Parts: sequence; structure tokens; C-alpha cells
Amino acid sequence: MRTPAYEEVFTDVAIIGSGGAGLMAVLHVHDADPNLDITVISKGAVGRSGCTRMVQGGYNAVLSPLDSIENHFVDTLDGGKYLNDQDLAWTLVNDAPKVIRELETRVGCFFDRAADGSIKQKAFAGQSFDRTVHRGDLTGIEIMARLRDQMFRVKPRELEDVRALDLLLAADGSAAGVTCLDVRRGRFIVVRARVVIVATGGAATMYRIAAPAREKTGDGVAMCMRAGLELRDMEMMQFHPTGLLAGQARMTGAVLEEGLRGAGAHLYNALGERYMSKYDPERMERSTRDVVSRSSYMEIMAGRGTATNGVLIDISHLGAAEVERRFPGMVARTRQIGSDLATGPVEVSPTAHFHMGGVVIDSDCRTSVPGLLVAGEDAGGVHGANRLGGNGVAESTVFGCRAGDTAAVVARERRHGDLDPAAVERSLMLAAAPLDRPGGILPFDLTRRLKDLMWERCGVVRNREGLEEAAKEIDALHEDVADVSVPGPVAFNPAWQEALDLRNQIVVARAIVQSALLREETRGAHARADFPERRDNEWLRYLVVRQSEDGDLTIQSHPVELSRRAPEQTSQPEAKIR
Repeated sequence: MRTPAYEEVFTDVAIIGSGGAGLMAVLHVHDADPNLDITVISKGAVGRSGCTRMVQGGYNAVLSPLDSIENHFVDTLDGGKYLNDQDLAWTLVNDAPKVIRELETRVGCFFDRAADGSIKQKAFAGQSFDRTVHRGDLTGIEIMARLRDQMFRVKPRELEDVRALDLLLAADGSAAGVTCLDVRRGRFIVVRARVVIVATGGAATMYRIAAPAREKTGDGVAMCMRAGLELRDMEMMQFHPTGLLAGQARMTGAVLEEGLRGAGAHLYNALGERYMSKYDPERMERSTRDVVSRSSYMEIMAGRGTATNGVLIDISHLGAAEVERRFPGMVARTRQIGSDLATGPVEVSPTAHFHMGGVVIDSDCRTSVPGLLVAGEDAGGVHGANRLGGNGVAESTVFGCRAGDTAAVVARERRHGDLDPAAVERSLMLAAAPLDRPGGILPFDLTRRLKDLMWERCGVVRNREGLEEAAKEIDALHEDVADVSVPGPVAFNPAWQEALDLRNQIVVARAIVQSALLREETRGAHARADFPERRDNEWLRYLVVRQSEDGDLTIQSHPVELSRRAPEQTSQPEAKIR
């Protein structure tokens, strides 16, 4: 096969991803140095795709004098079961108030206000204070719409509907650029950059029931793994407790936001029992996502779920008018599938939502590769074993700002690195390979196999037998992907994109499963039925995964650095696995 032709783009800063992290990085690079050339590489429409737009509930930040940075920090560590990188968590809670003010005063976001004119904050599960800033239940749309407006001022180069394929390194091991595919034209692009920021989002769509935007297939993490970077906490996949059940519709898995439970929604099994009293009688539905998801899962598996393997969420006791006023987006969403949150219970299920695992970074988003920065859900360590609702969009914007600040400094220090032509050729030929295989298999059935496998064998509750089966099946899927063949033209070819998505998902899935096998305890989002207790004496350690050039994984464990707070200072319960 001849090396595919490609176009070349030179830029100072290449930002892969156009969600909250990516666009905040754009603003901070530009504000630090307006002369720097910025290129945004977005798999969908810039600022109008991805997961930040889907944020409903809000943004955690300490704004009230009755709250404190220390309280937010402790809540974050308690939620993360002390697996967090405490320096990153401290950075998050300290920067969040500053970034909220930046979003309001510089970006132009309108958040809900209290009667005295201050920013209104609401209750979210797992927090000791009502600190969640919001715009109704459509907070993400507000943030991303205003960030999109700012792009008309900054005017970065926007490569829309362009997927990043592989990171390119210079001879000295530093970042030199990224290979890309223009989905609409079917043309390859090589973007050469002084600095690369990876901010593509997570990989939860590898599960049968999943909440994220469908283009979020672990691309950034997979690229970083192939480039040899270290990743941490890969076993920690968060399941949001209240994903809609809508049969085969694409709405299945879409989240009903955390604020419902914060506002007093109740969860019931099919017998009409308010079952959280068995699992966390103190916090009930306002327990953390890992506890509530696991509790719902165990009710379903015990035969107390609905006919469609769900449970029921009900907030109608607040009155239809109040529910419609406070949660208009959620009411509209349920009515689309024939239910009505305002007037009665709605069927929900745990849904794969957010990956706490990702690339090892420092507080300025630097990685072990010079010139390569990572921000948002592609990075690991901030949330530990479980993310608090409201900390996700805070992480994206806080570390997006920091990545932009760092990139502006680094871009002035570095020149464009020399590319290895063999690496470019290898990347493009691997991407194009499915187009040149006659008589192969289509990728769609393989994707369904992966989703079912991860849901059933590496889902809400895990065990050794299931994880070992998952590991074998993922190896088989990896071999099958090598035989995938896609028909049709190169321009806007959904089957080709599916094959490329699947390639990345399998890379990430292997790391999740292998890490989950090694961690023999229950901590946060990682629940082992065969090791149901949290074991700080043995497992207050984080796992670091690295992939070699030939694809083999090595996993090492490291003790958590308790630089600011130790876990014996908290007494939050774990939900028992029954």
C-alpha cells in the first residue's frame, strides 16, 4: 500500500478537543500572547459537540463566606476515597472560584442569581455545602455557548469534523504534532506544533448504557498510550446513578442530573421500597454517585428492579409546577420518551458516565513528554476513585486555563520539532488500512460485542472471573479489528470512523480491565464482589499503566502521597455489596 497523501499545517499550539478544557485553553493562550498561532482540532463542531455542552447540574466553587476551600477539598477527597492526587485536587478547589468569576465577567456566562444578586448555589450529592453554580439545568449549554462566542474574537484556526489519529514525537522525544483525518473530505492532515494540548474527553461510550456524547471514544487517552505516556486510575470508571431507560433509542443512558437528588428526589425499586435506606441511611439519595449506582445495581440484580432492568426516580412530590420551574430541561427530556418527571416516577439505570483515569500530569498540565499537555477528562488523579457531581466541568475549565497558560510559555521556548517520516507513514497507513482490506468484517458488530462485554464483565460490580473473561475477549477483539474492512468512499464514511473509534476503545478497555483485575478491593467506582471491602492498609495505592511499543501493558502501584490530609480523618461509609 502506498503512503496516503496528506496536507501539512504549521501552528504554535495545537489543541485537540473543543469542549470546556479546549476552549478555555484557547482563551488563555491568546490572552497570554495574541501573536501565537492556535489551531483547534475538533472531532465535531467546535464548541457545539462533546460533553461539556451536556452538563446539566452545575459547577462546584466556593463562593459563600460560610463555605471554605478546605471543606470543598475534604469533600473531594472523601468522594475520591483518598486515591486523589492531592496537589491536583487542591489546585481544582482553589482555582474554581477564580474561573467561575472569569466565566461570568470575561466569557459572559449568565448563572442563576439569588434574591440578593449573588450567584445562586444549589445542593449536590456528596457535598457538605450547597456550592454548585448553575444555569437552570442547562449549565453546560450556557458555558459552551458563551465560549463559542469568544472564538469569534480570538479567531483560532478551526479544523472541524477532523479527528486526531496519533501524536507525533520528535527525535528527542518531545511533542512535534499530530496526524489527523478530515472526516468530511476523507483527507489526511499532519499538524506540526510547538505545543500540543490533548483535551478530547473520556471513553465511557464503550459501555452498553452510556451517557457521553457519541464521539467520545477515548481517542486522547489511546493516543497518549500509544505514545508511551503513563496513565493512572484506569480502573475507575464512574457510573452515574440516573441514566434514562428508553429502549433502543439513543436517549438511553442520557443523564437525569444530580440536582434532582439534591433537591429531594426519591429512588424506589419495583416493590415501592425507598431502598437507599439499606445502603446509606444517613445520606440516602444524596450519597455519592458510586454508592447510589452500586445500590441501584444490586437492587436490579436481586430481582427488585423494573421489567426493563431499572429503578424509579420520583420528584413529583415537590409539585409539577415546581419541578417544571427548577428542571425544565429534565422534564422536556423525559417527555420526549413518553414519561413525565413533573408528575410521576421515571425509569432509570446506572449509566457509564465519566472516567476518573487518565494521563499522569502535574498541576500545570505537563506530562512526561516535553511540549505535550493534557487537560480535562484525558488526565487522571484529580478525582481519585470517584468524581463528585459538579467537579467535572470545574476540572475541565480550571485545567483548561492552566494548560493554556503553560502552553503560551512553552510555545515561546520551543521550535517545531523534526518529524519522523516513518512515524507519519505508519500512522496514516494504519488508519487507512480498513479501506484496503477486501472481504473483511464490518466494525459495528465488534463495537456491540465490546459494549456488552464491558457492561457485563467490567461494569458496576466486578469479579475476577468476569474480568479474566473480559481480558481474553478484548484480546480476541483486538485481533478481529485487524480484519475489519469498510466499504465506500473516503469522504464522510461512518463505517471507517466506527473502525477508528473501535481501535481506540479497545486500547483503553484493555487498560481498564487489567487495572481492575489487579486492584483486589472495593474503592469508589471500582467494586469487586470478591473483595467487597475498602482496604487502606494494602490498597491506598494508585495504579500506573504504560503501554510498550509492541502493545504490552505494564502496571505498577504507587503509594498515594497524603501531602495534605490522611483518610483516617473521614468516616464516610462504603455501600455494602449484598
